[in-house]
Amino acid sequence: MKHIKNILFDCDGVLYQDLEAVFGQVSKRMTKYISKKLKIDLKKAKELQTNYFHKYNTSLNGLMIHHDIPPTEFLQFVHDIDLSFMEKDIVLREEIKKLDLRKFVFTNGSKEHVKNITTHLGIDDLFDDVFDIVDADYHPKPAAKAFDLMVKKFDINPKETIYIEDIAKNLSIGKERGATTVWLINNEYWGKKESNKEYIDYKIENLSLFLKEIRLLKNS
Repeated sequence: MKHIKNILFDCDGVLYQDLEAVFGQVSKRMTKYISKKLKIDLKKAKELQTNYFHKYNTSLNGLMIHHDIPPTEFLQFVHDIDLSFMEKDIVLREEIKKLDLRKFVFTNGSKEHVKNITTHLGIDDLFDDVFDIVDADYHPKPAAKAFDLMVKKFDINPKETIYIEDIAKNLSIGKERGATTVWLINNEYWGKKESNKEYIDYKIENLSLFLKEIRLLKNS
């Protein structure tokens, strides 16, 4: 860990783990948006949403390719969710704060969504920068273009970087570029797909504990 200078966090499923409470809302709003925009019933909208997600890594990507959906409008609508249930994560805040590394968020969502999440968690002031789907020119992870644009924006060397994801397959490009890859173990169908691959360096169950271990290893 001595050579590590940067840490990349995915947002959803990493900075918090109650994915259903947050992304469940986002998913329902996606279905609603698709149904209204394409004038199809909710069942067909949900099928389209799922198919596009599996085929193009985000539902938005498929909607842009096949239906010319305006991405900004879509992102604003689907991320307009209620996070009043989310509590501040004091333990996570302390561990992120103590890390003597540059800290970034790398997401397929929007900056506004990251801001909403991190504000509710009480960690919004701890990151150097955020790279979102707009920065990626709407190329979702694990596209090489998204990763390379992120590296350029943050001006980081992947070989000096730890990259943490809840979706295992998103780590493939990180490993290819030389990053130390970390999968946050979960039972989500899409999250654990490819979690047995060699491109994953570490598998962890608790983010705060892992950050503490990084700090202790770096200072030892």
